[in-house]
Amino acid sequence: MRKLGVVMTEDQKKQLNIFEIRLHRLLYLCDELKKRNVDLSKDLDMETKRNETLTVELENLKKDYTNLKTATVISLRTQDVKDSKKRLSNIVREIDKCIALMNE
Repeated sequence: MRKLGVVMTEDQKKQLNIFEIRLHRLLYLCDELKKRNVDLSKDLDMETKRNETLTVELENLKKDYTNLKTATVISLRTQDVKDSKKRLSNIVREIDKCIALMNE
């Protein structure tokens, strides 16, 4: 009986062996890269969500800051009005004192 198939030399067997080892190594590296890609995708999703949360927080803080500035301006205006009233009251009292002294 004759053998069907290809007869390989020792050099060809070595070459095939090296090829198989390299192929297995390449497949292993491919699997590792797929795992790394999944991990990086998860990290990216987490950072995207964190970024969205921080963006919303930033917008809220901007609104709060604007409200605070407005309240401060109103408060200063109110304080200015109070100070002006006090000054006017003091001036009126001084005038009343002067009038009282003149009438004596």
